[in-house]
Amino acid sequence: MNIIIFFVILLVLVIIHECGHFFSAKKFGIRVDEFGFGFPPKLFGIKKGETEYSFNLLPIGGFVKIFGENPDETSISGPDSARSFVNKPKWQQAIVLFAGVFANFLLAWVLFSVGFISGIPTSVGNEPHGYAIENSNLVIVSVLSDSPAERAGLMSGNRIVRLQSDDDVIMKENLNPITLKEFIISHPNTEINIDYLKSHLDEMVKTTTLTPAKNNENGTPTIGIAMDQIGTLKLPILKAFWEGLKLDWYMTKGTAVGFFTLIKSGLMGEGDLSSVTGPVGMVGIVGDASQFGFTYLLSFAALISINLAVINLIPFPALDGGRLLFLLIEKIKGSRLNPKFANTANMVGFAILLIFMLVVTYKDIVRLF
Repeated sequence: MNIIIFFVILLVLVIIHECGHFFSAKKFGIRVDEFGFGFPPKLFGIKKGETEYSFNLLPIGGFVKIFGENPDETSISGPDSARSFVNKPKWQQAIVLFAGVFANFLLAWVLFSVGFISGIPTSVGNEPHGYAIENSNLVIVSVLSDSPAERAGLMSGNRIVRLQSDDDVIMKENLNPITLKEFIISHPNTEINIDYLKSHLDEMVKTTTLTPAKNNENGTPTIGIAMDQIGTLKLPILKAFWEGLKLDWYMTKGTAVGFFTLIKSGLMGEGDLSSVTGPVGMVGIVGDASQFGFTYLLSFAALISINLAVINLIPFPALDGGRLLFLLIEKIKGSRLNPKFANTANMVGFAILLIFMLVVTYKDIVRLF
């Protein structure tokens, strides 16, 4: 089920991205030869006007074939060259290239805003001034591998509602990250009963028993979880869209800084792919997000949309940012780049990106075993 959800999210995000290119190209009178849903091999296509809408076997995104985006003799000087991408003014080309990225920013804004309207899980203390978080719970965010919590069957998304030992008990209304830590530290080598709800949809209380283990670094008793006090934040429509826009901008800046740091580390020979997640790893993250509810999935989809936008803006051949860089170079030098050079650079860039994705996917698979 997680795989299906992931592919649906990916398909929607990539199609939205390609819609940005598609509609902006149409707006400027640029010929669009094909809009593909999924990737080849092609199953069937429907021709409407000059554009073929193809439906393909691999449901991992989509693509748009814009006439003249990869220049050749026909698109440069052929009979329909006036409608070629390469012969349009530079500012129109730039808008078409940037439109896909903008569509992803816009989608993330809408998803965040819908989350705020519907009621989005929010950490207590992070709510906007004047608005209250409802129905807060102590939620397990992650579980350390081979920890007492994992052996006891606890998972991310579980809501802890009660702690009990032979001589002490803490009820839900008094539970928070601080009281739980204090309880664990004050009960070393003691069996602790934990009452919890499996997810936000489950109201059946389950009970498990565990014994805290000493932390190898400082000897402090621990059960091996990261937790947060999380409740539901609902905002009126106008406030929701304002907060959604702020969150979109904040997450975009954070993502851009993260990619810049990763690239800088790689160029300095200090790169580490352990923090990079590919499609296989993303499926697992989808499973974790779904444990927190539908609005969490909306936020997760918004984050992927932002990542897709930022990645595409990187000035690397085959990406929108690389094509924008070529446009800038052409504008500065006052003449067009050699089409063979541009097309070859984009092909090589695509091959490098494909190899990089295969390496990341391999590392994701290795982590599973």
